Amino acid sequence: MKKELSVALNYALNKGFQIHPNAFKFLENVDVKKLEKIIKEIVREKTKQKSYQINQDDLEVYLGIKDDQTLQNDHKILFDPTLRITTGEGVKGYNALFSSRFNKLKRIISDRPESRMLKSIASVKTAKTDDDMYVCGLVTSRSIERNITKLVLEDPSGLFEGIVFDNELQKTAGSLLNDQFIMARIGFGKNAGFIIKDLISPDVPDQTSNRSETETYAVFLSDLHIGSKYFMEEEFTEFVSWLSSPDSVARKIRFVLIGGDLVDGVGIYPNQDKELVCQTIEEQLKKVEELISKIPSYIKIFIMPGNHDPGRRALPQPAIPKKYNSGLWERENVFMVGNPAVVSLNGVKVMMFHGQSIDDIVKTTPGLSYDKPTKVMKHLLRARHLSPIYGSQTPIAPEMEDLMVIDDIPDIFHVGHVHRAELDMYKGILLLNSGSWQKQTPFQASVGMTPNPGIALMVNLKTFKVYHENYNSNILNNILQS
Repeated sequence: MKKELSVALNYALNKGFQIHPNAFKFLENVDVKKLEKIIKEIVREKTKQKSYQINQDDLEVYLGIKDDQTLQNDHKILFDPTLRITTGEGVKGYNALFSSRFNKLKRIISDRPESRMLKSIASVKTAKTDDDMYVCGLVTSRSIERNITKLVLEDPSGLFEGIVFDNELQKTAGSLLNDQFIMARIGFGKNAGFIIKDLISPDVPDQTSNRSETETYAVFLSDLHIGSKYFMEEEFTEFVSWLSSPDSVARKIRFVLIGGDLVDGVGIYPNQDKELVCQTIEEQLKKVEELISKIPSYIKIFIMPGNHDPGRRALPQPAIPKKYNSGLWERENVFMVGNPAVVSLNGVKVMMFHGQSIDDIVKTTPGLSYDKPTKVMKHLLRARHLSPIYGSQTPIAPEMEDLMVIDDIPDIFHVGHVHRAELDMYKGILLLNSGSWQKQTPFQASVGMTPNPGIALMVNLKTFKVYHENYNSNILNNILQS
């Protein structure tokens, strides 16, 4: 008997375990460097179960040879815009989009007790009362003049201009985004103008998150940029190999979610061809398929598009078109969804959004930066909208229904785009930006953008504890601490 095997089995026997004969026979044909560690993990897990025999099934599960049937791996796609996209035309389309946004968010805010006193903007203008009133609308403009903030709101009945004097409320007003929905408590000023006394966003309520019944893990990835010469292929391949390892976390992974920019694309920016190792979309997606095929088949993979992927660029985005790579679509364990999407993993609601709107929000909101993407994610949750600003860098399609409104409250909010891995919590929701697998590009260096690539984030769906595998020696392990 090999020395390593003898040491490992003696450990189990000393802990009061029996070794089934089929386990002895199985182990004689297995050459595993970390055998002692694996036996210790089996002993630890089976002690919790009050089961004191190690058999061949236990070993096959821990060695990644056999799927652990006790782990729950149910999924449902709760929202996918792919088949719901009904783009309007011209002015009519955009009128429909903003009308849908207003009506959806007004329904959401109707859960607030103050909403019972809501009046239309037109009726407020003609009202004769000394009592405070409530109006709601989309922010049309925001300006600061002589230490006061002016806000203009719009609802279907007209426009309203109000002034904010209170210093603390001015901070709230200063963080509002153009085209964001807001409810305001207002009163008449001495000179017949309107004073804004409070601002109430739709926001998400405090909640207790849904949890998986079993300790099933989900991996969160984004911004692989496969096809770019800066794609960390060696590190990503190492991570994919780790998924098949006997590691105690790897063995419990049943879901992988990829939040956009799967490939680097073609013609996305000037002279991009000089930075590509795969010059066509088809080549890039073929490379994706090769890498994805090495992930164990019992792991379900969800893929959404980003701004570098083929297909429509405007939000919401349908899934990556099948015509570019039918092989991905035909894999039984791969699910192609649009951007944004909501999936249920063992009952845990995960909202996936690539995050293009972060660009617009960082540029227009004081105190926000690419280095702290979860702060921007909180803004989106408070606004209950994934891309409020229209007419800036992020293209928004004139849909007949605004599919970017956050209707369902998620348990996990997963975003990418900015290449910065970061975690936080907001009102019971786990905020997770999954970083990237692309090294810093010349463009990123020129604008002072410093990514922290090569980090795989994993969430225990029962405990919501987050783990990470670091494949970048330049990144410190404490970088994810919030």
